[in-house]
Amino acid sequence: MQNPQPLSTDSPSSLDASGWPLRWELLMRYRLIEIVALWEGRLTTNHLCNSFGIARQQASKDINAYLRDIAPGNLVYDGKLKGYKPAASFTPKVTSGLADEYLHALASTKDFAHTFSQLDLGFAHTEMLTPPLRQVNPDILRALVQAARDGKKIDMGYVSLTSPDEESRIIAPHTLVCTPLRWHVRAYCEKNREFRDFVLSRFRGINGIEGDAEMTKEQDERWNTTIDIVLVPDSRLTDYQKAIIAEDYNMQHGKRVFSVRSALVPYAVQALNLDLAKIEARPEAQQIMVANLDEVKRHAF
Repeated sequence: MQNPQPLSTDSPSSLDASGWPLRWELLMRYRLIEIVALWEGRLTTNHLCNSFGIARQQASKDINAYLRDIAPGNLVYDGKLKGYKPAASFTPKVTSGLADEYLHALASTKDFAHTFSQLDLGFAHTEMLTPPLRQVNPDILRALVQAARDGKKIDMGYVSLTSPDEESRIIAPHTLVCTPLRWHVRAYCEKNREFRDFVLSRFRGINGIEGDAEMTKEQDERWNTTIDIVLVPDSRLTDYQKAIIAEDYNMQHGKRVFSVRSALVPYAVQALNLDLAKIEARPEAQQIMVANLDEVKRHAF
């Protein structure tokens, strides 16, 4: 990450010794400005208003202050988009410009430790274990995000474990999905004529926009169907052990209902470390079971 440009000396009380704004919430708003503009290609005052609960006048003031004090010339206003887009010379100032920042911002708006690691913000006593990151091409991520936002079909080069040779896939993406192990995009596939999950790291190229999407999120039946996964302590545990597990999972009356979209059931089961096809030999290792197993199995494919 590049060092930030010193802020204007017109308001010295708002700066610390290194030139950063003292107000943490202002740093967060500047960071969101860069992330949204860079990865979504369009920034409006609504992004700031909705994310931070501020008035439109304050959001406009923040954008102008960012352009004046942090990164002059980084954004240009586009009348057709009715918002700001990154200038050709865009250079990240308060972010590192990595795709991972945008993906983490989607997963958690509170993850600022990496970007502002040089500040003493109390993160020294916190440790996060993350799996190895899968390679995501920034150009491909931008294309998918913008196609989903604009309701377009897009022709992409894609490889899979069953077809390792790159092939053209015309898809209509509607949602980026974060699972514990990977990111994928939920999209309608013209080839298979159904909604499928496409792993972001397996896209290989952008062949172009193919017009408006006929199949949208509203037609994705599995996406719009919610399934309850009913978790209970393993029946082989002692009453004392069951009480511990129930407390662990905040169960009420001996069960915890976990609602999830049908399309996401396989990932939810994986995240819970459950194997629906067999029972772990040791109940202490299994700990929990799915009470409505037959129903969940119908959606776990």
